[in-house]
Amino acid sequence: MNTPTTLKYTKSDEWFDPANGAIGITDYAQNQLSDIVFVEILVEEGDVLEVGKPIASVESVKASAEIYSPVAGKVSAVNKGLSDKPETLNSDPFGEGWMIKIEGGTVSGEAMDAAAYIKNCEERTH
Repeated sequence: MNTPTTLKYTKSDEWFDPANGAIGITDYAQNQLSDIVFVEILVEEGDVLEVGKPIASVESVKASAEIYSPVAGKVSAVNKGLSDKPETLNSDPFGEGWMIKIEGGTVSGEAMDAAAYIKNCEERTH
């Protein structure tokens, strides 16, 4: 499982990059979902988000999932290319698979570092 140490993670499998404000789903999440076939970003540039607000809907051959904002702040960018290439979430969840970017994001107190997130994932698989 790929878990970059520079990111913050949520129990619901979203990641946040404090360096550039990007948000996406984790490698663990994309692996659990399997082949992702549909992505709909539910927010637009300029929207102001609170922690826990739905930002996207993802469907795979196995399941569907809502993606929630792990931070509060203003949406500064939306990855519009994901709707045409949803499989990017499987192939590059921490790179080209980012969903939105937040300006001035305030991280939730429940956000985890990589080590805590890995432990959380291991506890769910046992």
